[in-house]
Amino acid sequence: MERGRRVCGYPSFATAAFFGFGAYATGVLLGDGLPLSLSILLTIAASFLLAGVLGVVLLRLRGHYFAIASLSLVEVLRELVNNATDLTGGGMGLNIPLAAGSGVLADATFFFYAMWGLLLATALMVIAVSVSKLGFGLACIRQNETASDMVGLNSTLYKSIAFALSACFVSAAGGIYAAWVHYIDPSDVFDILYSVKPIVMALMGGLGSPLGVVSGAFLYLALEEVVWRNYIQIHSGVLGVLIVMLLLFLPHGLISLRWRMMWRKPRHV
Repeated sequence: MERGRRVCGYPSFATAAFFGFGAYATGVLLGDGLPLSLSILLTIAASFLLAGVLGVVLLRLRGHYFAIASLSLVEVLRELVNNATDLTGGGMGLNIPLAAGSGVLADATFFFYAMWGLLLATALMVIAVSVSKLGFGLACIRQNETASDMVGLNSTLYKSIAFALSACFVSAAGGIYAAWVHYIDPSDVFDILYSVKPIVMALMGGLGSPLGVVSGAFLYLALEEVVWRNYIQIHSGVLGVLIVMLLLFLPHGLISLRWRMMWRKPRHV
């Protein structure tokens, strides 16, 4: 997900905004009696439209200005949800009923495989975009956006499509999460850590390939679990030190180890 936003050189902190939007959209739809599958599909469609419209505005900004604007989007949506008491429950949160249609949806195993399915779909989409005209255009924008505009490339359109596609998968994850926990509140699903963690995961794995981003996610979660179990009182500090050390010694992420091993010449005695 993060690579989809970074491929054109724009670091986005809007992940938490669309995660929360997806969670609340799915929660409201499930509360109206819709089945989970339809709720997720409608959430994806709504997030695509929302991100597309916002992208046209926000992606006219560049660099740090875009990063700040995307971070502000998290707070804007959080406040909107907080004030829409009749629809979302406001600060009291939203109770979500069991998804209609099958008792198996209450089983954690279902949501485990649902998240794996979403991971696979995300990876396939990233690969498909990378080899498409859209991916080529985004790569050109990353190299030199001004030159891309001069040769007739509609950079705003390309960036908006990439922004909207990434929002779809993030909102789907938020929807699945909401259906699993059955209760959400603004401070939970709009937590800024949902924006920071994907960036850290991508940096740890390496932004050069989908494999690097996925491996970075697994490494981060493994470190987080180990540190939490062994250093519960100071887990945040220990985890931060480990991440900084990894980024210092592997600035290009885990994927760089693979290329080093492939290009390393055998020594002859």
